[in-house]
Amino acid sequence: MALVKQQTVQGFQGLPALRQIGLMIGLAASVALGVAVVLWSQKPNYTVLYAGLGNKDAGEVVDALKKNGIAFEIDQKTGAVMVDSSRVRDARMELAKDGLPEGNAMGFEMLQKDQGFGTSQFIETARYQHALEGELARTISTLRNVESARLHLAIPKRSVFLRDRADPTASVMVNLNSGRTLDEDQVAAIVHLVSSSVPYLKPEKVTIVDQRGNLLSNGADSGKMAASSSQFAYTRKLEKTYTDRIRNLLEPIVGAGRIRATVNADLDFTTTELTRENYNPDLPALRSEEVSEDASRDGSGASGIPGALSNQPPAAATLQDPNAPPGDAGAAGGSGSTSKHSVRNYELDKTISHTRLPTGNIRRLSIAVVVDNKQELDDNDELVSKPWSKDELDRFTRLIKESVGFDGQRGDTVNVINVSFIPPAEPEPVPELSLMQQPWIWDVAKQAVGALGVLFLVFGVLKPVMRSLAEKGEQLGQQQAAVTAAEGGGGDGVGQDQLSLSGGGTPQLAAPQGGYEQSLETAKSVVNDDPKRVAQVVKNWVGEDG
Repeated sequence: MALVKQQTVQGFQGLPALRQIGLMIGLAASVALGVAVVLWSQKPNYTVLYAGLGNKDAGEVVDALKKNGIAFEIDQKTGAVMVDSSRVRDARMELAKDGLPEGNAMGFEMLQKDQGFGTSQFIETARYQHALEGELARTISTLRNVESARLHLAIPKRSVFLRDRADPTASVMVNLNSGRTLDEDQVAAIVHLVSSSVPYLKPEKVTIVDQRGNLLSNGADSGKMAASSSQFAYTRKLEKTYTDRIRNLLEPIVGAGRIRATVNADLDFTTTELTRENYNPDLPALRSEEVSEDASRDGSGASGIPGALSNQPPAAATLQDPNAPPGDAGAAGGSGSTSKHSVRNYELDKTISHTRLPTGNIRRLSIAVVVDNKQELDDNDELVSKPWSKDELDRFTRLIKESVGFDGQRGDTVNVINVSFIPPAEPEPVPELSLMQQPWIWDVAKQAVGALGVLFLVFGVLKPVMRSLAEKGEQLGQQQAAVTAAEGGGGDGVGQDQLSLSGGGTPQLAAPQGGYEQSLETAKSVVNDDPKRVAQVVKNWVGEDG
């Protein structure tokens, strides 16, 4: 190695200055390119983590990534935050734990900002409405299936005239997570959430649309559809309850997975109200009573046409016996009459009852059960499949009837059959991802390309250059040794035969012992390397011969 290094240095010294500089620049560029290729191959493959974030959310996401030690990059064109493809899931879980990104929607914190002097009532109302929209959008976004939401409220100005009043409306745009949907109950929950948060907003005035443009709510038929959905859900729940009862009752007997049961329930959702009046003739009651009594009599008092006769003073009073009959008093006091009238109204005991019958009554139950063959050991201790006997099937039927509350009068039916189940096919193995779809293949490919690039630079560029320089140094050394041997017989005081190429003094080549022809051959051998100095040597020879 030291010899190659010495020969390379001699090769450099023997080359012209410009060629040396060019070779040095080429070597430096090759080394720099090799280092760049190695660094590029070690650089991870970045994948977009979040795109389209606001400045605030992007800053919070970057701070969270720094805190968790996750390497990231920011795309200068789109502003997207990118992380290593192998740590995308970890980064999203860490950010989700911190509640990031929060989104650009602003809530009631907008009202905490300085409103400025002279803000009109219209601007204040608009800001409050926008803040309310942001708060409702945040609340809807907290649902598990919803990634983000936007809300638009149309609240008209309230009028004092009922005829001119307009109801507020709301539009909700939900961006669902990949592969997720909203069922009817969740849509109804969002509708009632929005309608309950805005004054005078009716549920049928709320419209919900997903990111694909599908209308999720139907305000015109929301009440009818809600009733139908609830009835359907109640029917399915009742059927599932009966099916679970049957399966839990028979599976310990026939074995897990060896029974299939289906229950079809016919329910009556008719709403019935009854009003009855009952009378009890044995309990009459006095409802009302009217009593009237008239009494009149004619005594010695003044009566008749006003005048002298009628203005006469009354006669002297007489004492009457209190035990005397009324006739005597009348006779004593003069003529009189008495009448008494009584009216009594009786009414029977009456009971009025108002009854509202419950809905969802069972009209009929249809039950179908399929039982697999039983597994038994034969004489050779091998597991064989045998059908159930008729008595055993009848016993299963009785158990099913008792578990579901069988009622033959309303038309319930139970059908139990025994068949041999077809064994399920083995599931096909999950297809593995191709080599090009593996997340690590790109990192390996980059490292392989980097290694190949470095090998190409070493063996394709550096090694040939070093070999060429080593050979050139060796050739120059041989030529210098030949020149030295040719100048060894001279008396110029040099000490050995040599062609002076160092530039110090006048170059000269003394005649060697081999004669003039040998000196000429030596000069020809070095004429290609340094023609100027060889010309000077030849000039010196000519001067000496002259």
